[in-house]
Amino acid sequence: MTQPSLETVKAQAKALRQALRDSGTAVSHAQALELVARQYGARDWNTLHARLTRGNAPPALALGDRVTGRYLGQSYRGRIVSLSGPPGHRQIEIAFDEPVDTVRFDSFSNWRRRVRGTIGEDGISPRRTSDGTPHLTVALAPSGT
Repeated sequence: MTQPSLETVKAQAKALRQALRDSGTAVSHAQALELVARQYGARDWNTLHARLTRGNAPPALALGDRVTGRYLGQSYRGRIVSLSGPPGHRQIEIAFDEPVDTVRFDSFSNWRRRVRGTIGEDGISPRRTSDGTPHLTVALAPSGT
């Protein structure tokens, strides 16, 4: 069973409100949205709204996924070896395919084979370097890589 679009559900709430008004029962727009949400088995309008808009979110990451991105400004490819926490604040550990040098100076290096960090639902770390670049970005690697 496919989920209706957000626009469809809002139109249903508008039609319900009009039908109730025509039969002598006035309800607010918010009340109509709540009634329609319950018809779809949701606890309330906010829950239904989140369910319907989740389809626009980036693909969910899972343990063992092949990923690509940037760590402290350096490109990497790797595999997720640890993943925990809620989607908006996930703790992730990535094992890199090749070590990544996290230092931008010629005089010394700091090679990392693994990294741990926190990412949001968009796969981007809320922590930033001094120039505003995210510490870590994570995306699913294209198939076959």
